Amino acid sequence: MTTTARILWTLLGLGVGVRDLAAQQPVEPPVTGRWDITVATPSGGYPSWLEMQWSGDRTLVGRFVGRFGSSRPISRLEFSHDTLRFSIPPQWEQGDADLHFEAVLADDRLSGWLTDAGGERLTWSARRAPTLRRAAAPTWGRPDTLFSGANIARWTPSGANSHWQVVDRVLTNTAAGANLATRDSFVDFKLHLEFRYPAGGNSGIYLRGRYEVQVEDTPGAEPKDDGLGSIYGFLLPSEKAAKQPGEWQSYDITLVGRLVTVVLTGRRIICEQPIPGITGGALDSHEEAAGPIYLQGDHGPIEYRNIVLTRASYRRP
Repeated sequence: MTTTARILWTLLGLGVGVRDLAAQQPVEPPVTGRWDITVATPSGGYPSWLEMQWSGDRTLVGRFVGRFGSSRPISRLEFSHDTLRFSIPPQWEQGDADLHFEAVLADDRLSGWLTDAGGERLTWSARRAPTLRRAAAPTWGRPDTLFSGANIARWTPSGANSHWQVVDRVLTNTAAGANLATRDSFVDFKLHLEFRYPAGGNSGIYLRGRYEVQVEDTPGAEPKDDGLGSIYGFLLPSEKAAKQPGEWQSYDITLVGRLVTVVLTGRRIICEQPIPGITGGALDSHEEAAGPIYLQGDHGPIEYRNIVLTRASYRRP
């Protein structure tokens, strides 16, 4: 008789049944998966993102993306009696207190409250993130020039403090200020553009206004998940393929559902990898919807040119 069998027979002899043993085993909580969050504030809502996973047979762990910054780990979440609770240290938020979240699961939705790093209490709600899987391969349309060097009529700044202008047929942000978004929205597409940053430069290209492809003068020999070529905080480039500051570089980015491919100046550094969720600085958390291309201008000077987008379409079955 095996050791396991002996233990079972011993437990049965003590009056412990197999059903009792099964009842004592932890069960994976129904909140596991990815969630798109909207946090309500007096000035309007902002997006966040949460992923929860069952680690082993007893611990709920996860990761979180706030209003700004990158994905951060959550070492433990508690879920009991339909109530979720977790706390995480601040990242880029103002204040020193841990962020604390509580929510109730009802009808496969989460709704509750949080206290931010400054101690302010806010309400939040979440729904499950869509899979964004495509049933068929896309058909590509004609290239559409979003910026040719003439003007920025197809773009709009995110606020009044805009320093975007056309200089020698180059889309130029001269100082930290507003971001710049296309007036049109897109779903699946191929995007080509060229960029140039100064030493220490930092910008980003948001796909559908939600997923940032990092543009940054990234020091060091190894690629980083928040450096040039990354999907900020999520996807690491396969190699460091940057040119020097002051040199023109190019991106060729393909986004189909969640699958992204990034080619940096002719080098494929991300190949059909799924983007888990929104990145910090996203416009919203409605991942199922179309969204604009937007260029980050709030960190300082950056230049872009030759911005061309090709839309995808799908045949109906």
